[in-house]
Parts: sequence; structure tokens; C-alpha cells
Amino acid sequence: MKIVTKTLEGIADIQFFPIIGLIIFFIMFVVLLYYVAQLSKNQIDEFSRLPLDDAQDIHFENDESTFSKK
Repeated sequence: MKIVTKTLEGIADIQFFPIIGLIIFFIMFVVLLYYVAQLSKNQIDEFSRLPLDDAQDIHFENDESTFSKK
């Protein structure tokens, strides 16, 4: 652990990297929160049904040409 500590102490202005990381995380969180708040009721209903939608499952089960041996 001393090797890591000594190496990091030798880097100039390293104290700014955690602050920059926190700022980037906070900005992305706020943008995502804004995006979710702007979703319409229809979009939310559509997203909630995606895991239960059988149309995609039937497509992959019937598409044997993708998995067939030549």
C-alpha cells in the first residue's frame, strides 16, 4: 500500500481527479433524472411491457436459419 501512496503523492494536482469524477457523476445523474421525468405515460407503459413482450421471443425461436449448420 505504501507503493501506491507514494506514487500518487508524486503526481501533481492529483486532488482534482476525484472532484472531476464527482462532478461528471452528478451531471450524468441529473441529466438521467431529467430524462426520466420527461417520459410520457405511453413510453413508461411501453418500457414496462418490454420484458413480457412475446413478439421478440417468437421471432428468435422461429429463426432457425441463423443457428443452422451449413
